[in-house]
Amino acid sequence: MANSPKANGQKKMNSVAKYLMIIGGLIFLAGVIWYFFGNKLHWIGRLPGDVRIERDNFRFYFPFTTMILFSLLLTVLFNIFKRLF
Repeated sequence: MANSPKANGQKKMNSVAKYLMIIGGLIFLAGVIWYFFGNKLHWIGRLPGDVRIERDNFRFYFPFTTMILFSLLLTVLFNIFKRLF
């Protein structure tokens, strides 16, 4: 029986596993980039619009502009990926 609940459950698990491997690969790729090119990426988190408050015993940091930039970059990359596959 190809349409049994067990077969449908297996398809869902394979789909989840595929997405977890893709996410893991992307995290690994980000780590490699950060490791080898971290000294050239010092501007990340220091863009105009990133909120940084530092006092004697208090630090607050909210990378607002950096988050918007990464969101736009990921949106473009995911749309390209979706159109290709």
